[in-house]
Amino acid sequence: MKREIKFRGLPTCKEKDELDYINFDRDGNFAVGFYEDGYIIGKVADASDDYISPEFWVAVDRNTVGQYTGLHDKNGRKIYEGDIVRTGKDNIGDPEPMIGKVIMREGSWLIKNEKKQEAVDLFSEITSREVIGNIFEDKQLLDKKQ
Repeated sequence: MKREIKFRGLPTCKEKDELDYINFDRDGNFAVGFYEDGYIIGKVADASDDYISPEFWVAVDRNTVGQYTGLHDKNGRKIYEGDIVRTGKDNIGDPEPMIGKVIMREGSWLIKNEKKQEAVDLFSEITSREVIGNIFEDKQLLDKKQ
């Protein structure tokens, strides 16, 4: 099974004109691609035995970098580490709905609710998941009554 490996991070440059000048893959305000030492890097555009040239590279805040989980929410949106996700109550017998942040623990993607001190699997066949924000731009979503 081939799994798509990619990351996203918030660019350190905040000047809209400068960001518009750089042609990079985006997910909202985030740059998306490979991650290396403080940079989100695009796919290889050109290469030889002497050099490799990526499509783009964007300096990002290291504290905002999150990995793609390989999963999509109920609306088809890609889910990344650091996203804030709401679980749904779709079927009789489902667990109670909750809001939490996406984390990796012991090789598993989880939704962790700090207030309730609980975590549930991000992947579920019986309960929907919906990305409602991320911890870098929408932290207040975690503070709401859950």
